[in-house]
Amino acid sequence: MISLVVVGLGILSMVMWGYTYSIDFVGGTNLEYQLDKNLTKEQVKSFFADYKLGVDSSFIDNNILYLRLKPMSDKKEAELKQDLEKNFNIKINTLRFETLGPLIGKETIKKTITASILAIIGILLYMTFAFRNFNFAAAAIAALGHDFLVVVGSYSIISNFFSAELDLLFVTALLTTMSFSVHDTIVIFDKIREYGTADKSSIEIYANKALTETMVRSVNNSMTILFMLLALLILGGSTIKYFIAVLLIGTITGTYSSPFVATPFLVWLEKSKNQK
Repeated sequence: MISLVVVGLGILSMVMWGYTYSIDFVGGTNLEYQLDKNLTKEQVKSFFADYKLGVDSSFIDNNILYLRLKPMSDKKEAELKQDLEKNFNIKINTLRFETLGPLIGKETIKKTITASILAIIGILLYMTFAFRNFNFAAAAIAALGHDFLVVVGSYSIISNFFSAELDLLFVTALLTTMSFSVHDTIVIFDKIREYGTADKSSIEIYANKALTETMVRSVNNSMTILFMLLALLILGGSTIKYFIAVLLIGTITGTYSSPFVATPFLVWLEKSKNQK
C-alpha cells in the first residue's frame, strides 16, 4: 500500500505538472550576477519587459540576480551586462554564465536514456549470471523499477512546488540510486541462495531468515549515508541541494525496496515456478 500510494502520487504529478527542465535538456542560458546594490523584483521585471532577449525567468535574492534566457553569445551577454549597469547605475560581477544550444540538449536526452537502458540491461545480465536463476534478476529489476518510479515521481512534485530543475545532476543521482538499490538486494538474495542450497524447505522460511539476518546491517549501512546526506542538505550550497534531496529519497527507497519489494516478488516467482 505504501508503494502504491507513493508511486501513484508521483505518476499523477508527472501527468499533471511534469518537470521544469534545465538548459542541459532544452538549451538556453543561465546567468548569475552579483550586484553592488539591491534591486527590487519590480525593477528587474520592468527592465526585461522591454528587453528583446527572450527571458524565460528572473528573480533576485541577496543582491544576486538569477536569469534564465534563450541561448545567447558572449557578445550578447556582455551587452546585457553593460545595459544593466548603465540603466541602474550599478556594478555587476558575473558569477555564472553557461549556455547550451537546443541541439546539444536533445543529444543529452538521448545519451541519458541510453545510459539508463544500458545500466538496466547490465544489471539484468549480471544478476542472471551471478545467481544462475532468471527469477533473481527479474525480482531485482522489479525493485529497480519501483525505485525509479518513486524517485522520478517525487522529483516531479519537488519540481512543481520548489522550482527544482531536472538536470544532469538529477540523472547522476538517479543512476546512483539504481546501483544502491541493487547492491542491497544482492546481499539479501545471496543469503537466500545460500540457505536455499542447504535447506529444501519452503522458500518463505529461508527468505524470512535471510531478511532477519541482513535487516540490521542494511539499516545501519543506510543510516550512515542518511546522516551524511542530511548534513549536506542542511549545510550544503543551493546548487547541490536538489541533487542531495534525490540521493536522500533514493537511499530511503532502496533500503525499503530490497526487503519489501524485491524479496516478496522473488518468493512469488519461485513459488509459481515450483507449482508448475
